[in-house]
Amino acid sequence: MLVSTSTDTAKRTETTYMVDDQPYKGWEYIGVAPKPGAPGYGEDIAGEAVPQGYLVMQPPHSVTRPHFHQTNQFQVFVSGGGTVGKVRVDPLTVQYAGGNTPYGPIQAEAEGVDYFTLRQTWDSGAKYLPANRDLLVKGQQRQVVGVKGQNGPEKRDGDATLDVLIEATEDGLLAQTVTLPAGGTYTLPDCAEGGGQYHVVVSGSLARNGAHLPPLSIEFASPGEGAVTIEAGPDGLELLLARFPKLAA
Repeated sequence: MLVSTSTDTAKRTETTYMVDDQPYKGWEYIGVAPKPGAPGYGEDIAGEAVPQGYLVMQPPHSVTRPHFHQTNQFQVFVSGGGTVGKVRVDPLTVQYAGGNTPYGPIQAEAEGVDYFTLRQTWDSGAKYLPANRDLLVKGQQRQVVGVKGQNGPEKRDGDATLDVLIEATEDGLLAQTVTLPAGGTYTLPDCAEGGGQYHVVVSGSLARNGAHLPPLSIEFASPGEGAVTIEAGPDGLELLLARFPKLAA
């Protein structure tokens, strides 16, 4: 399965919702995003094993309380700035949080902070702490943060320039950017080496099925897609690959 969603399509789903009396906005991309305030939000509810990806636009000087989720996720910070706990999150920062890994608070600065939430499987929403401590399964917490440009020099692979934000692990976790010139192509690492992956267009455009997907477009590729080939549009391409670890059998 390879699912692509353009920025224009996602923008049409824009919703404003209140989180602790603060007006957040969201765009849906892959699957159905949880809706704060809706019945069942944040409860211990079993969902389908389908991906869930959406963009959060957190308003200036707002705070998202510490919480956790019951599925693995990436958060990709693409605009504005702030902190997650004690960690700065400026563009382009990637945080991987495994299921049942608490994190936060997320504090937005004067421009607010925008970030993709990209999940391996469906989740009902934030389980805030300490109120939901009884739902937290302990023992397998995992959090990794990667920042573009902070892991040494970029590498060349043919026409592609690679910047690894999170080094590949034995179970498949990986985050890296791929930069291509106009019309350039590159075959990404095999999806089957992990548990599915997202592709985020950071700049330029991604050529896919006769269209050019602009910045803030995303794709999800399941493990069965194998090694996906990407092609840059007429203005080149910078793409973030965020690959999940393999799900336990």
